[in-house]
Amino acid sequence: MYLVESKGGAIACMLLALSFLGTWPAIMTLLERRGRLPQHTYLDYTITNLLAAVIIALTFGQIGSSTPEMPNFITQLSQDNWPCVLFAMAGGVVLSVGNLSTQYAWAFVGLSVTEVITSSITVVIGTTLNYFLDDKINRAEILFPGVGCFLIAVCLASAVHSSNAADNKAKLNAQGIDTCMVKETLPYKGDLELGSKGTAPKAKFGTADFLMEVEKRRSIKVFGKSTLTGLAITFFAGVCFSLFSPAFNLATNDQWKTLKEGVPHLVVYTAFFYFSVSCFVLALILNITFLYRPVLNSPKSSLRAYLSDWNGRGWAFLAGLLCGFGNGLQFMGGQAAGYAAADAVQALPLVSTFWGILLFGEYRKSSRRTYVLLGSMLFMFIAAVGVLMASSGHRKD
Repeated sequence: MYLVESKGGAIACMLLALSFLGTWPAIMTLLERRGRLPQHTYLDYTITNLLAAVIIALTFGQIGSSTPEMPNFITQLSQDNWPCVLFAMAGGVVLSVGNLSTQYAWAFVGLSVTEVITSSITVVIGTTLNYFLDDKINRAEILFPGVGCFLIAVCLASAVHSSNAADNKAKLNAQGIDTCMVKETLPYKGDLELGSKGTAPKAKFGTADFLMEVEKRRSIKVFGKSTLTGLAITFFAGVCFSLFSPAFNLATNDQWKTLKEGVPHLVVYTAFFYFSVSCFVLALILNITFLYRPVLNSPKSSLRAYLSDWNGRGWAFLAGLLCGFGNGLQFMGGQAAGYAAADAVQALPLVSTFWGILLFGEYRKSSRRTYVLLGSMLFMFIAAVGVLMASSGHRKD
């Protein structure tokens, strides 16, 4: 079994995880804006998300010899370690619910703001829990100022959202557009974000026409709806995200002494496998249910319609792989340097904001105030991830 043993290796895992976990939400948002049903996208995503865990377990989890204290993945599947397995599966359940919730929050609140809020809640609650579960192996005098940086970034993100929403409202009002009147769904005839050819006229990023075209094509209609719904979903998702890492921490380190004497702790790869299985099963149940009983006025579908929907399926598969490998790398780094430090990957809004600007034209043609706030937010997130990584300790056997 391969173990990350150095601080440098742990930080490399965190950086890779940061890029992966910041990219897959942008792919899911792109598909929703194209008009693909969120139920279809999430079912595809969850298949490859589980596949990533299986690949990691059968490769990194099987490298090298197996010892009684540190068994390989397959060896550990037959051991009596169910108390810790249940912790791992509980982590998978809350992550699955959180990811499913954010898929709707992205439409209501926006990619960048959703990621900022959920990440900040994860850091404030989850990092604090992990710090005590890890027996304070991270340097508190560095770790908690990093948490403070995230809180400042959240305040700036809220200001960015408010300023940008005011800019968009002004653009629409200037054209005499009533957002409550945009309710009809147009058939998908091209990709507005990527500029594919279609019969609809091409609108420039940041214009009122662009905002209207996005609303007409997307699968989840948001114009004229209360933002409180989206914010409630976002905060709920953040609480879910804040619990999955501490649950995984308990699964791999057994701080509550639930295992019988002589039974080795779950290795990170075994825990991640069970974690991903529970995530997959719950996502499968919920999304098949949502096909026939959709939420938030999403269009109704069926299993047959899902199986025949290949529009964007490859992108959804890619999103699942990125999320699966990103979570695996986060846990590998956390096992070596402490799960509190590994929560530095919650700076993923840096990556998501980049994709939001590049793919979706977020903040295009906005006011100078919005740009200043956006730059300040990104600077604070960079400081936050640097400080959290600097707090990394080293777990003692």
